[in-house]
Amino acid sequence: MKSRILVLALTLVTALQTWAAPPAAEGKTIFTSRCAGCHSVSKQLVGPALGGVDQRHSMDWIVNFVQGSQSMIKKGDKEAVAIYEQFKISMPDHKDLSADNIKNIVAYIQEETKAAAAPTAAAPTDTPAQVDYIGFSSGNYGLLLTYAGLLVLLVGSLLFLVQVKALRRRMEQEQV
Repeated sequence: MKSRILVLALTLVTALQTWAAPPAAEGKTIFTSRCAGCHSVSKQLVGPALGGVDQRHSMDWIVNFVQGSQSMIKKGDKEAVAIYEQFKISMPDHKDLSADNIKNIVAYIQEETKAAAAPTAAAPTDTPAQVDYIGFSSGNYGLLLTYAGLLVLLVGSLLFLVQVKALRRRMEQEQV
């Protein structure tokens, strides 16, 4: 019974965390850690600028290319070969990224492309610089739910271990 409650609680926490984090926010995290070394949204670096990538290629093609660009080049995919020929370096395969992860990265790229295209108003000089990370606050529900889920998992594990220890003691007493 307790294990069912624990599984239900973990499922609920996972579902709430997924619901709380917008796709573009997850995409930004992945882009920053995995893509930004070679790519930018607005300018060419080691690899091409990714702004408008969803207009140049289908989502299926993007997912396949990110997960296995080298195999697409070997198979002779015209677009993959053209990118390789232009940059003379192949992108490493990212087989560990799911299709949803890649779609979230594209959502972030779309968001950044729209933000860059929007006319910018002159910012007041007394406005503090925008912080580029999400700090811990009561409004950060995804982080709070993650911590709560970890706490529930820890307490559940400890309760389970206490029950196992008590069962062992009873079994030892019965043997004596």
